Amino acid sequence: MASRIEEVLQREAGRVLATLIRLLGDFDLAEEARQDAFAAAIEQWPATGVPANPAAWLVQVGRNKTIDAQRRQKRNPLDFRETMDGVLEAQQETARDPFADVHDRELRENLIRAINELTPEHKAVIVLRTIEGLSYKDIGEILGCSEGTVMSRLHYARKKLQDKLSAFL
Repeated sequence: MASRIEEVLQREAGRVLATLIRLLGDFDLAEEARQDAFAAAIEQWPATGVPANPAAWLVQVGRNKTIDAQRRQKRNPLDFRETMDGVLEAQQETARDPFADVHDRELRENLIRAINELTPEHKAVIVLRTIEGLSYKDIGEILGCSEGTVMSRLHYARKKLQDKLSAFL
């Protein structure tokens, strides 16, 4: 069962992260949400079994855990509530908007343009870390550079993509 769970998590990692990035609008937050969801899956799935749609389960758990964490971090519950109400309202509007797929298509096109503007080194780091889920050490070994260099390149690439896509997220 453990190998089946590991296989599912590995297969869904990229899709889950991409969806969480779209929902949360932040690479780091999405990566943390994915890790939280994976931890929950490793804890729960051996007892309950792998759900029929594991990607949807992981996205929902990651999103919920992020909302819970943000709630706990806020000092004033009313500030958080207003923020989350705005986020949920925007998501509901998108769900009802018949042109939502146009927005998603534009987002994808702009993401591709933004990625194409990155240097090959930055593209490699962001793909190996974000999509493949490799550690900084492993990426450094593959690219022949230090972990610090990998972290620096990843930070730069994420910042560049975030800046380019901020109007769409």
